[in-house]
Amino acid sequence: MLQTATREHTGLGEDGEAAAADSTPTGMPTVPAVCRELVFQRCLWCGTPDYRRSSCRACGSRAFQRERSVGEGAVVRRNGHAQQNTWFVAMDEGFNLLCQVTGTAPMVVAVGARVTVVRAVTPLGQGLPVVELTRPAPPAKRWW
Repeated sequence: MLQTATREHTGLGEDGEAAAADSTPTGMPTVPAVCRELVFQRCLWCGTPDYRRSSCRACGSRAFQRERSVGEGAVVRRNGHAQQNTWFVAMDEGFNLLCQVTGTAPMVVAVGARVTVVRAVTPLGQGLPVVELTRPAPPAKRWW
């Protein structure tokens, strides 16, 4: 027969009331609305950096170490329609991620423009990181 450990029910004393007052409701996230910290993963086996993956794209390992990003990168290419203003950004640590550019018109953003993270996660922990332009792309140099 399967036996489980039982927990004795203790009444809420002064300590229980203080603990209940300090706790946050379970439905509300504790992440602030504006979070500039971008956390990425680095594979413990091969050292490949990546963002939000369950396994390493290079070796297939599932052992990751979490690291904090500087939050700066360069625009690589556009993804989707101009209304959403989503771009792939190559971060300085060596991983790429899909971001939403804010604070400028989509026509101003170009490949090679430098960006910095404004908001890494939404209050519910979903969605795209939001970046803003820090330096526009250099003008195209003619080869002739």
